[in-house]
Amino acid sequence: MAYKRNIDRLPIPPRDARVNNVTCHFCIVGCGYKAYTWPMNRQGGPAPGENAYGEDLRGQQGADSAGWVAPSMYNVVKQDGRDVQIVIKPDHDCVVNSGLGSIRGARMAEVSYSAVTGTQQARLTDPLVWRYGTMSPTSWEDSLSLVAEVTRRVVEEQGEDGLIVSAYDHGGAGGGYENTWATGKLYFESMKVKNIRIHNRPAYNSEVHGTRDMGVGELNNCYEDAELADTIFVAGANSLETQTNYFLNHWVPNLRGTSLDKKKQELPNEPHAAARVIVVDPRRTVTIAACEAEAGKDNVLHLQINSGTDLALFNALFTEIASRGWVDRSFIDASTSGFDAAVAGNKTSVEDAARITGLSVADIRKAASWIAEPKQGGARRRTMFAYEKGIIWGNDNYRTNQAMVNVALATGNIGRPGGGCVRLGGHQEGYARPSDAHVGRPAAYVDQLLIQGKGGIHHVWGCDHFKTTLNAGEFKRTYQRRTNMVKEAMDSVPAGDRPAQVEAIIKAIRAGGLFTVNVDIVPTQIGSCAHVVLPAATSGEMNLTSMNGERRMRLTERYMDPPGRAMPDCLIAAQLAQALERTWRAAGKADIADRFRGYDWQTEEDAFNDGYRKHEKGGEFVTYARLRAMGTNGFQEPATGLAGTGPVTAGTTTGATPGMVVQGPAIEGARGKEPVQQAGPNTGPSAAAAPPSGGTEPIIGTKRLYADGKFNRPDGRATFAVAEWRGLQAEGKQAEKDKHRFLINNGRANHVWQSAYLDQHNDFVRDRFPYPYIEMNPADMQELRLSPGDLVEVFNGNGATQAVAWPEAQVRRNETFMLFAYPTGVQGNVVSKATNELIIPNYKQTWGDIRKISDAPAAVRHLSWKTQEYRPAG
Repeated sequence: MAYKRNIDRLPIPPRDARVNNVTCHFCIVGCGYKAYTWPMNRQGGPAPGENAYGEDLRGQQGADSAGWVAPSMYNVVKQDGRDVQIVIKPDHDCVVNSGLGSIRGARMAEVSYSAVTGTQQARLTDPLVWRYGTMSPTSWEDSLSLVAEVTRRVVEEQGEDGLIVSAYDHGGAGGGYENTWATGKLYFESMKVKNIRIHNRPAYNSEVHGTRDMGVGELNNCYEDAELADTIFVAGANSLETQTNYFLNHWVPNLRGTSLDKKKQELPNEPHAAARVIVVDPRRTVTIAACEAEAGKDNVLHLQINSGTDLALFNALFTEIASRGWVDRSFIDASTSGFDAAVAGNKTSVEDAARITGLSVADIRKAASWIAEPKQGGARRRTMFAYEKGIIWGNDNYRTNQAMVNVALATGNIGRPGGGCVRLGGHQEGYARPSDAHVGRPAAYVDQLLIQGKGGIHHVWGCDHFKTTLNAGEFKRTYQRRTNMVKEAMDSVPAGDRPAQVEAIIKAIRAGGLFTVNVDIVPTQIGSCAHVVLPAATSGEMNLTSMNGERRMRLTERYMDPPGRAMPDCLIAAQLAQALERTWRAAGKADIADRFRGYDWQTEEDAFNDGYRKHEKGGEFVTYARLRAMGTNGFQEPATGLAGTGPVTAGTTTGATPGMVVQGPAIEGARGKEPVQQAGPNTGPSAAAAPPSGGTEPIIGTKRLYADGKFNRPDGRATFAVAEWRGLQAEGKQAEKDKHRFLINNGRANHVWQSAYLDQHNDFVRDRFPYPYIEMNPADMQELRLSPGDLVEVFNGNGATQAVAWPEAQVRRNETFMLFAYPTGVQGNVVSKATNELIIPNYKQTWGDIRKISDAPAAVRHLSWKTQEYRPAG
């Protein structure tokens, strides 16, 4: 690990070092980086003309210098079969991050696989098959032929419902348009698999059905809007920790007032001031503290609601704004429907909302004023609405999401500069698949099917449900029992007798067993149950396209070799499809075999061309060559043409996640002269017919969706929704709250990426967090006789898990905050199986009890338990 190597100097890349475009593959912000690689026996010099940075390195470099590199940004990797030195550093020319590097992205080099420095040695390198009582290396042909044969036999006996699939739907890391298209083509086109789920929830669905049904796609603004807003309204999100550089590079200038010149230039003829911020969260987060430090406490309103009561708050804000006449009537009349019905159906007094949410009447009214009261002179207030897992994975997801969109529509804040109603996101997006209409709505609750003994074979792509699902304890117990049945059957016959082994597997499946295939880059907990493990490549080991939270699409170029025989998921899917074609043809089913033709891809670009370029609106304009030329700024989806080639017609395009349809922007619209087109980071002319695919002309994109006032419904109007307050909606949640003392709130942390899938093999993170932490009020800890770092058990009727206690005075009594999805303490163990009616999990509203297991374990005794509260210098 770099921080333990006492590095006081780093090699300098020479002037002719190879430079590749990189988008950070961790969070949705998608910061731009550059990868510099050069031979082991060479080094550049400190003079500007002697190094690849073009910087003068003869003096001390400041932290914001384009020539400053941390040890975490350096490693030695394989490239074209040879060891090379690599630096992956932030790109100062990228408009997303302007040279900032997060604690995640700035470690991309050190979390790369290296046989020289020993980083990420846990990476999967060869296909593995269960043999001789353990997982044993084998060939791609041997492993894929076994998977194909068992898959065919299960489908013959059980139909395609016998095949259960888990597949990520995101971009970044191992995701991206190449890989989601490949798995989508396999399971939705060549097959019609219905029993499929997504990486972080137990069904194949959208987390934002509510907003999409209203005609509003969830990624509809641009990062610049955070700099132009008068008010930023954020619910259920902790942006400083989880979208770090979006917050620092785009929110903070507005909070400080340093974006006033930009506001005056972009939005003349109306008064401007530094932004106000409203944060809806039952927990005081570092984001709130940072906002107070940057904007001043008088400009920050923390609505510290009772967990799960957001819907009542949003309806009260909607009611208050409508009653005071602070709505955008011209926008409502021109671009929406259902306003009057929603006002009547959602009517909630501020007094009733205060009783339900625990807030004061005065604060609810203040929030309504900050959101919608016209500015001096009568100009409409520009408010950006943002939300994430606290809403998406919270109580009554569908209606709560809709209630928030109601407020944004009523105030005319979708499709205009400084506005938007957007999810803040986790992963980047990279969804391109054929229609999933056959899956149905509500989709199958796949976890329950597996628990009930349904299905015979499970294909798992880049998911670890042992860590990232609800009701995880019961799921793991059942899954282990069913997969062990097949392992015992495989051990009962010689591995070399393939027909006998397949028969043994099928016999075990008929008895209730489950055959599991796991595709991933590192060993996982669910992968420990697998019978076949297939090693995948990740970002930087393959060419990969994704889009970030403002729909900015870039190409991360391959800058290193994947370890061993690992390959991109899209090529694994292609080889599996070819193996399925062979086994069906050998079985005399040519008609079925023919469905698996068309996977003769040799590279990931072949998969991209087959999927995105043919099937996504504007995809004909998007090529690897053009994306390379556009660097780390790329373009904002959907593409509408190429610079300098004439006008383009609006249309529709599939969007970021399952079921989303994004209306293509018109050039002129209801919002007047606001720019909607862009070429790279700047606006530019539109394009006409599809051009040749071989050029490098800049791609024209879409700065904001809905700037023309047209939305994703047949009549082009967004519809307001009636979304009544129903209390804690998911079955059993109120009883759980009544029975147990502590709210087990949960979420992500800045240091740990998602489920720690790479971080679990990174000393820097595991040294700081050997166990997940649970923040507790010190008075609660004293009652339970807990000291900082003590190991505790969190338990309820759903199950139990463990964490280390972290005192935090900002946490309210009887409420806690636990790190989500950590490998050494899975919070999902105590989450009930209850979902909303569309099978969206309710991770957030969980209650349990806490008991001490032991004094602080040795692994945490050296750690500090100081507050994480943000405190500015001085």
